Formats: sequence, C-alpha cells, structure tokens
Amino acid sequence: MNQPAANKPDYGNWVSTRLLYIPGAICLLVAGLSFLIPALAVFAIAFLAVFVYFAHARYRLSPRGGNVQARVQALVLDHLDWEGEGKAIDIGCGNGPLTIAVAKRFPKAEAIGVDSWGAAWEYSKGVCERNAEIEGVSERTTFQRASAAALPFEDSTFEAAVSNLVFHEVRQVRDKKALIKEALRVVRKGGRFAFQDLFLWKSVYGDPQELLATIREWGIEEVRFVPTRDLKFIPRALKLPFMLGTIGILEGKK
Repeated sequence: MNQPAANKPDYGNWVSTRLLYIPGAICLLVAGLSFLIPALAVFAIAFLAVFVYFAHARYRLSPRGGNVQARVQALVLDHLDWEGEGKAIDIGCGNGPLTIAVAKRFPKAEAIGVDSWGAAWEYSKGVCERNAEIEGVSERTTFQRASAAALPFEDSTFEAAVSNLVFHEVRQVRDKKALIKEALRVVRKGGRFAFQDLFLWKSVYGDPQELLATIREWGIEEVRFVPTRDLKFIPRALKLPFMLGTIGILEGKK
C-alpha cells in the first residue's frame, strides 16, 4: 500500500517552481505583445524553450521521472568511507535528505544539518524536522541555520562531513575553494569527508588536479576526485554545465 502523502517526507526539487513560473509568465507576456510587435515572437519562443527545459528537468529529478535527484544525493554517502560512530555534518542540507540519510545508514551517528534556507529555495528548517520525524531519526538529527562560509562550530567538531551541490551556490564567497577549507576545518584529524559539487566546472574551481594539490597542501591526509557526471542514470538533458554536467566528488580522510 502506498504511503499517504501527508506522511511522506518532502525533500523538494532542485528545480524550484520559480524557475518555471518566471520564464512561463514572461513567455505569455511577450507572446501577447508579439501580436502588436511581431518581432517579439522570437523572444517568446526563447522563453518557452527555457520553460520546457526546466519543466523536463524538474520531472526527471522527481520520483515520477526517474528520481535522479535522490540517486545523485546517494552518491555522496556511497563515497563516504566512514565507520559511522560520532557526529556528522551535512553542509547545505536543504530539506534534509542527506542529513537524514546519514542517520539512517549509520545508526550510531548523530547528524547535524546546516543551511541558510534563503528565499531562493523552497526549503526550511521546519520541513527538515518534519522529514526526520517521518523517517524515524528525529532523535539523532539536528538542524540549524548557518552559512557554509562561516560554520558556527569549533575546529575538529565532527567525525565526518558531507555536502551535495552546495558550495557553488554560496554567493558571498568568490573563491569556492575557501568553502571546502572551511568544511574541512570542522572535521577532526582522521575524520572522513565526501563533497559533491560542480568540481569539473573550470571557471568555478579550476583544474581538478590543481584543486587536489591545493587541498593536500592544507595537510589533508587523503583526498581523491571521483567524476560522477557521466553515470548512465543521469539523462543527457541534465548534463549541461549548470545542472549535472560538471559534477564530481571530493572524498577522503583529513
């Protein structure tokens, strides 16, 4: 029997409804004006194409369209080589799927999810807590507001750290490598980490091998890069650079 909708966790969608409403509304407006100024029809078609693309992307990310979003998130824990005892932090937790997944996979762990929950996203702390209760891990999960640029924790607080497609979104920090360094700061020596982001987007992170060399210079014991963009379950339409076409995982041991 299917679980009632009221009792299902809400993990949201990386393609927010705003990305549909805005180009859709502009398309309708420009299409109407094109009856007066025919040349505007070109712009109406362009905004229609944007709307169709994001509508398709939202569908493919959803459970009905192949659940690509959840499968990409799962890659992070698949590359977290951790015994699962102690505290773990999920940086940029959104509606809490990865935080909750940590608690479910590692029954001896305490998972803390942090996020700024900005207006640009359809996420909130309240939804995180509700999801954790539905999933049966509310006693071992905590959620709090914080920026990935300045985590409110002492050095070496956590035994493990994870993050999924977050660092490139932190606008107040231009050098995204600084966000990786801040995430590693709160991991104890010998702790484990797995971060997935647009690490193959050279205009954001530079060359992956140079990025690895920089991280090693920080005194990190082990760090590896795993490209995940070419996995077969990711549809070709989602492999644009700003979507999933440049994703990869940094994983290792501090």
